[in-house]
Amino acid sequence: MVSYKVTVATGKDLFSGTIDAISISLLGVNGESDQKKLSHLWFPGKVRTFDVTIEGDVGELLSVRLYKERNVLPISDAWYVQYIHVTSPEGKLYQFPVYQWISGQTNVLIPEGTASIRSTSNGDEQRTKELEKNRDVYKWKLYSPGAPYCIDADSVKNLPMNESFSLQKQISFLIGMNLVEIEIRLRGISKRTDSWGKLEDSKLLFFFNRTKISDEVFRIWKEDSFFGYQFLNGVNPMLIKKCIKLPENFPVSSSMVASSLGTSTDLVKELQNGNIFLVDYKILEGVPQNKLINKNPQYIAAPMCLLWKDPEDQLLPLAIQLGQTPGEQTPIFLPSDNEWDWTLAKIWVRNSDLHVHQTVYHLLHTHLFAEVFTIATHRHLPLNHPMYKLIIPHLRYTLDINILARRKLIGPGGVFDKIIALGQAGISDLLKKAMQEVTYSGLCLPDDIEARGLEAIPNYYYRDDGRMIWEAMESFVSRMVRYYYKGDESVRTDPELQAWVAEIYEKGFLQHESSGIPSSLETVSSLVKYLTMVIFRCSTQHAAMNNSQSDFYTWMPNGPTTMKRPPLSAKGVTTLQTILDSLPDVNTTTRAQITVKGLSKEPKDQRRLGSYPDVHFIEETPQKFIQKFQEKLAEISEIINEKNQSRRLSYLYLDPKMTENAVSI
Repeated sequence: MVSYKVTVATGKDLFSGTIDAISISLLGVNGESDQKKLSHLWFPGKVRTFDVTIEGDVGELLSVRLYKERNVLPISDAWYVQYIHVTSPEGKLYQFPVYQWISGQTNVLIPEGTASIRSTSNGDEQRTKELEKNRDVYKWKLYSPGAPYCIDADSVKNLPMNESFSLQKQISFLIGMNLVEIEIRLRGISKRTDSWGKLEDSKLLFFFNRTKISDEVFRIWKEDSFFGYQFLNGVNPMLIKKCIKLPENFPVSSSMVASSLGTSTDLVKELQNGNIFLVDYKILEGVPQNKLINKNPQYIAAPMCLLWKDPEDQLLPLAIQLGQTPGEQTPIFLPSDNEWDWTLAKIWVRNSDLHVHQTVYHLLHTHLFAEVFTIATHRHLPLNHPMYKLIIPHLRYTLDINILARRKLIGPGGVFDKIIALGQAGISDLLKKAMQEVTYSGLCLPDDIEARGLEAIPNYYYRDDGRMIWEAMESFVSRMVRYYYKGDESVRTDPELQAWVAEIYEKGFLQHESSGIPSSLETVSSLVKYLTMVIFRCSTQHAAMNNSQSDFYTWMPNGPTTMKRPPLSAKGVTTLQTILDSLPDVNTTTRAQITVKGLSKEPKDQRRLGSYPDVHFIEETPQKFIQKFQEKLAEISEIINEKNQSRRLSYLYLDPKMTENAVSI
């Protein structure tokens, strides 16, 4: 007979415990022990130790198997296990990280915590069986033609329990949404289907749910310098690019913009000097328009906007064309036009920017890709694979929030059908178009900045803060990868890793070779870059796309979700009333604001970037890498906060202390 000490830690959440009967068996190099009962009383937050005696010596421990069976109640009681520690008769400690819910009558194999890479020449039958079980749970389905695949689950109830919000997060999420809605309903305007009587009235939507920046946006929204600023540091800093040569379908001449170029007056010279920038919404051309909002037609434009970096380093709009085909019906609007013509032209650009921001760069580039990473990770990387341990903290709650979004936000009859000019059909069409334009360089911040020619443009806080985080993340990932992969050959011969990458390429990027996204990885450096991209997408990039919404969209004319009149086709005919009649109705605005406020604020149960309370890595060296990464993020946070002391508008959206580890809202 051989005696082991077994320590089991139950999660701390309110319902983490169970009264189901729990047993354990030990698996070693010499075989598996008999099943031994532990207890049927497991209280939240408790760590319990048992003496487990088995017949024979199973040798060096490889895994433990937990058995969960009904004890008294006719229903099974889910149990959250943090970790299991086993001390051998010789005093050797074996650690088994779990950090999972175990539900139903089942048995679960937990591998020893030392991370291990399986080579093509070293099969592991148990490891393969566990992944096969995962593939039965994490199944793919096609959500929309031309878009990434998603989890085959129609509601949160169909998700694996480990993917669902904690009770704390559920409650705080619902309370947050309800408080926003209550404030608007108390004002008695949520059912009005008329236009706003005055522009200023839409500011009155909130008293409690305003921010310092949203109030400043209300004050300066008509300033050209602020309009230009938002392309660098607003909700969508992803579309602007340097313009070396004017597009043929945007015939802006020097004479048109001379009065806006200060002492230069020469557009060609400014192009040559690298001071001209372009934002083009061609992707919106021909996208289906929503006809469900208050039973009235809605309108979409595909504008082009030319901007100039002036000698004071301000980014100023020079010209706006509200369509892709120039002509008499598509005039080029200029800062020298009458005030309301120019204001409405800029509002149209802000409306188009909202569509592209929400659908392409927020929904697709963070939420949907993060979902693909999540599913593929569970299907191909076992619990003790080092890359599973590295990635899993950045996939927390992503499936839950995405299913909620598909059911209540972007699905048929959802919120977007009631507030956004695209509607569900337009979103599907836009996703399909956007997938054709996805590139690997566009998903990697340094490459994206270079491709858009924005390495030197001043006051680009998204670039500056994002680059610091990318470099810190890349350094952290590099240390981890090089610790476990001793050379390029070990990357090439890791079948689990290669299957993971291949399935992401197939189900996420739809095998588009033109994207440059790899379908396999051949070197250590290519793995480092790929993992950095994945983690950055799921954390920092989502923060940039999500956390700024409340600041910039609270003042509705700065980000109208729809337009009720067609784009301007002539100059000199716009009045303030034209603008009021073009902007969303009162009830459309209130619904949009409830959505923006509710979904741009993280609920409780947060884990900030670099925070890893679940100890997946048990080795000392990787733990030191994590600590060094956390120290670097703290240093970056201090730098960002110091820079914000001298900025007109604070840019805190990439501050690691305000960035969630994963796409969870």
